[in-house]
Amino acid sequence: MIKTKRIQQIKEYVFDRESASLDELVAHFGVSKNTIRRDVQALVESGVLKKVYGGVAVNHSTLVVYQERKIRQLSKKQLIGQTAAAFVENGDMIFIDSGTTTLEMLPYLTEKQVTIVTNNVDFITQAMPYENLTIFSTGGMLERKTNSFVGYQSVERLKAYNVNKAFIASTGLTIDHGVTNSSPLETDIKKTLVQKSAKTFLLVDDSKFDHYALTTFCDLHEIDFVVTNQEPNEDYLQYGKEHDVRFVTPSSNE
Repeated sequence: MIKTKRIQQIKEYVFDRESASLDELVAHFGVSKNTIRRDVQALVESGVLKKVYGGVAVNHSTLVVYQERKIRQLSKKQLIGQTAAAFVENGDMIFIDSGTTTLEMLPYLTEKQVTIVTNNVDFITQAMPYENLTIFSTGGMLERKTNSFVGYQSVERLKAYNVNKAFIASTGLTIDHGVTNSSPLETDIKKTLVQKSAKTFLLVDDSKFDHYALTTFCDLHEIDFVVTNQEPNEDYLQYGKEHDVRFVTPSSNE
């Protein structure tokens, strides 16, 4: 197998599982441990993986290229998008955040009459055929790493809109560090929405729990609904009961 192709496959393998031991990679790819070490080192140096005892894991503190994020955990994101979209009602004025998980709400909004404010460039372009969706863009500076509009202009424009539901994504969340993100340019937008929206929905798959990134944009208790693909551990459920945070999964929303 060509080295570059094998390195790409190693990256995809680890992304799917969050972590992998060197022995596991040797067995799966059928090459020597020295070869795996060299391939893994290239991925560590690029920032997408980090070394852990006996192997490697996804480096959640690094902002992964947008197109790569789109294919990670895709089936989980689709379930989360469908579950979150069920909370949207005709006549709602909502905000759709940047990110690949919030984008998966769109297929389940196409029959609804909704006003949508968004900084998500992909959402804007993919929503164009649906005239029943009234779309307002925040404008601002284009951040190509996340396919989103960011900056002072975006924040100021958001302050003028009255949205009753905000659907926000994040890089990670913990009870101690709150809800975090890898892109500082997006932090002020997320902070503004949490403060301004009547109800805030956080869309995260199970891999985001117990991980935190560069910036915290709100405490977990400031979120009304956490929409995820499976129920988190008891610590989060207890925290939710104490702070009125509801954890919603596809099965709990049936």
